[in-house]
Amino acid sequence: MNEENVIALFGDWNDALATGDPDVVTNMYADDAVLLPTVSNQVRHNHAEIRDYFVAFLAKKPQGVITESNARVLSETLATNAGVYVFTFGDGSTVSARFNYTYELRDGDWKIIQHHSSAMPEG
Repeated sequence: MNEENVIALFGDWNDALATGDPDVVTNMYADDAVLLPTVSNQVRHNHAEIRDYFVAFLAKKPQGVITESNARVLSETLATNAGVYVFTFGDGSTVSARFNYTYELRDGDWKIIQHHSSAMPEG
């Protein structure tokens, strides 16, 4: 794993969004992952809660583009990426948000164990 690979994990997640299938997106997360989502006040603590969020989010047809990335490889089994991304929705609206993903290698797959995304406070 290197920093480019960590950045590519976002591409995999974004591709999962493009499927429109909440189960495909939820599978990117560890069973015990924590999601602090962009457009919901509810913290999500497990696959059922994470899937529930993505049912509504995917209905908006989101696609993300990273505008700033700060990837770090912390160990052979942990990596993180923090920065800024912009989502464009099917209706043409956009939202800029800060993000932080923490990934862990579990059973041969890199899973998201924590994901925080919050809209930019200054518009």
